[in-house]
This record gives sequence, C-alpha cells and structure tokens, in this order.
Amino acid sequence: MDVTADPDLCAALREDLRDAGFTASALRAAWGALADDAIGRGLTGPALTALGERADALAVLARVLFLGVTAPVADVDAALPRLRSAGLAGLGLAAVEDERVVPRALVRPQEFADAAGSGLWWIARDLDEGALGGALPPGHVLGVGGASMTLAGLQLPSYAARVLDVGAGCGIQALRALRYADSVVATDVSERALQFTRLNALLAGAGDRIETRLGSLFAPVRGELFDRVVSNPPFVITPRLADVPAYEYRDGGMAGDDLVAAVVAQVGAVLAPGGVAQLLGNWEYRVGADGLERVRGWVADSAVPLDAWIIEREQLDPLAYAELWVRDGGTAPGSPEYARLVGAWLADFDARGVTAIGFGYVLLHRPASGAPTLARYERLSQPVSASLGEHLLAALTAWGRMGLMDDAELAASTLVTAADVTEARHHLPGAEAPSVIELRQGAGFARTIEVDPALAALVGASDGDLPVGALVAAIAELLEVDAVSLAADLLPRVRELLVTGFLAFAGSPIAEAPAGSEVTYPGPR
Repeated sequence: MDVTADPDLCAALREDLRDAGFTASALRAAWGALADDAIGRGLTGPALTALGERADALAVLARVLFLGVTAPVADVDAALPRLRSAGLAGLGLAAVEDERVVPRALVRPQEFADAAGSGLWWIARDLDEGALGGALPPGHVLGVGGASMTLAGLQLPSYAARVLDVGAGCGIQALRALRYADSVVATDVSERALQFTRLNALLAGAGDRIETRLGSLFAPVRGELFDRVVSNPPFVITPRLADVPAYEYRDGGMAGDDLVAAVVAQVGAVLAPGGVAQLLGNWEYRVGADGLERVRGWVADSAVPLDAWIIEREQLDPLAYAELWVRDGGTAPGSPEYARLVGAWLADFDARGVTAIGFGYVLLHRPASGAPTLARYERLSQPVSASLGEHLLAALTAWGRMGLMDDAELAASTLVTAADVTEARHHLPGAEAPSVIELRQGAGFARTIEVDPALAALVGASDGDLPVGALVAAIAELLEVDAVSLAADLLPRVRELLVTGFLAFAGSPIAEAPAGSEVTYPGPR
C-alpha cells in the first residue's frame, strides 16, 4: 500500500495527535520503563498488558500507531476526530477491514532538543518486527533508530541555505537539517522511502521546504551545489548473494564498503565552496590495510580537494558484525536460517581478507579557497554525549580562525578554559611533584589528555585576562626556561587544545556558556 502525502489529511492527523497528547513522555508514563525497554527489543506484550482495557485516545493511538495492533473503527474515529479511520486509510497508514483498523505503518512521536530549542515531530515508517511478528521485508522503510539519532546529533547547528540529504529514508535528517536551513533536497533509491519523507515533512509543517528526488547517490542532483550534505547512507556491508536479503534501508547494493567509499570520493562535487558534508559509515580492515588509512585514500580520490575529520567510534570483528546485522533483519538467533546467514557473511569477509569493521563519523569540508589544511583521522571509543553538533561547530570555527593566524597573532590572542574541563594530578606515594597531570573534558568527545606542568599552567591561567604570549613568558620565568623555546613548544599544542575544545577564544559563544547551558547560533535567514 502506497503512502500518500495529502496536505489536508496530514494537517488533520497532526492536530489530532497534538490534542491526544501523543508524545514519547506520555507513552512512557502509560506503560512504564520496563515495557518501554521491551519495545526497543521488539517485544510489544508488556506495553499492551500495561494499557489493558483503556479506550482513551492516547491508549488507542498507542496500540494502532505505535505498536501496530488492530483496533475497532469506532475507537479510532473517537481518537482521531478530524482524520478518522477513513483518513488514516487515505494516507496509506492503515486499512479498514470488517469494522477494524489494520495498521499498515507506524507513526511514532520524536521529541528533540538542539541549540535552537526543543520540539516534537511525528514520524511515520513501516511496521517493525514487533508488529510484523517476523523478519522485515527487503523494501522496509526504517524509522528513527540509533544511527539516525547519532547523525541528527552530529549535524552542525549553523545556517546553511541549501542542504542535500542523501538516502533520506523516513526523512528524519532532512527535518533536522531544516532547523538551520532554508530548504532541503532529499534523495533515495526507494520511492516508498520518499513517500514517507513527504508525509513526515507535512506532519512537521515543512512540506514546502523539502523536495524529494528518486535516484542513487548524487545522480539526482548532478551539476548542483549545496552548502551542507548529510547522509546516513545504506552503509551495512552485505554479501552479494541471491539468497541473502538486501534491505534497502541499510544495503546500497555494492560489494564491501564500496558505497561509503563512493560517497566520500564523490560528495565534493556537490559541495559549494565552504560547504560541509557529514555522514556515518563502515569501513573494512583488511590484511595489511588499516581501515582509517583506507578512508584516507577515499578522501584523496576526491576530484575536489577536501578537508577531512574522520572519527572511528567502534570496531567489530567479522563474527560480531555478521550477527549484529542478521539479528537486525529479524532472523531469530539459534535458527538454521540465522546460522546460514552468518556463514554467508563470514565467507564474504574471508574472500576480501577482512579482519575487522570500523564504524564512525565522517566530516568533510570544501575549502572556500586554497588547499585543504585539516586531516584528522582518530579513534575515540569512550562514551560521548548524544549531541555533538555544537562541539563540532566550535572545533571547526576555532580551526578556521587559527588558519588565518601565525604564531605571533595566536600569542596576542586571549583564551579561556572551557567550562567543562577539569584537571587531575597523580602523585607517587610520598612524592611532592605529580608524576602525571591530566586534563579531562566533561562534554564534547570527553577526551582525557596528559599534559606537562607548563601546558597545565597555561590552561589553568587562561581566564580571558592576559594574552597567550604574556602567559607563556610568565610560565617561562616561573620554570626558569627560555621563553622563546617554551613558546615554540606550547603554541602548536595550544592550537590542538583549541580544536579539541579544551580552550576557546575569549568572547566566543562556547567560551561564555556555563557548563550544561545551551549555546545558540544563528538560525535560518
């Protein structure tokens, strides 16, 4: 059944959901934390038990739209007084059979918060494993999952006139991009995915600002330029065998990690000068070939020179990776089919000499002028905050500002220590001086770095009062070392601390924000 993005029906549904109080927090309150956790594991029974015989609007909509359970037409009509069950069927979200409403899709609330504030969307998507009672069909359109939320949190909270969302799926990245953009072009190889994108845009009141186009990768926008590109591409590495399901939402139809390589190598051609691309991806480690070095090669393959910041968050061995994605398709562990599919994955990895698979974040920037100057390839596996967009923006802003400064100009700058930074000193028993000094970051990527007494002193004294050069001179006098030599040692490390967020230029939004506060940036013009 096709999904129809009818403006009037979507407006009626939006108003009915708002009146019913159909929010994530209200649903959690209705069925409790245990049932909420069970839903995340594909188990709907505890939630249905908690709802019991309730027939109020929230309970009816929870069963039909959130859990995918049938309900009497009369109950749905009462819960959706404007749309009614006929309207729900008209949108392609349900069918009416024998006086019962049979869900054909789910609609779930998605609460969000970013630097511009907070709000609520309702996101329609295909029925999940819990509602289907089995494995997903290959054309399944995914809702808002963990990877979706990760990329949404990574998006830079800064103005971009025109954004491209490659592999839009249900449209969540396009909606998030509109928080800071004038318009979005959303592309996908799945017409059904674009149907959901259009419907979700209307539900969010943004239907006229999201344009959908059918096609693979950058083919639908060839010759056009964008200020920002976001993509949660179908990066999952899947064996290219006829008897292995290829799910459109996660599998791009290419061998190994070729799809991510193609996105990285080709995205520069659609980036306007000064534009930024952000995506998630997997990359293979092969015998004799480091995964991050392979990504470095993809960046080098771009016809448009790009700055690159690649952050690997996780590595899985081939068995763990295979099991993860076989389970994701709804195949039950322990079944013969599960063993067969895992075996196919392992044989595919073995054929290419794959030893591990990395997952991480890719940020690419097309310089407005000149050659690229940023090339960071790092592994950061520690837990981080859910939203890193503000941190990434601050890092890029600091990097861009420093690119215009020589050492003398940096020495003349006034800095402050970020509000989330703490210091830890470790002493051997009985020792007066610390053997290790660490700076710890409470936000951002939660980095911990070891520093020497001179750098620790500079960070501790950076309070927006004296410029860096004066601080270095004072520290040199205190330590009885040559000030010129100390400056040559410290200034490159100060640059690194500015990019990583331990230090900030005095007067910047990040520098002035107290710990835990929201930082605001210019929104859409």
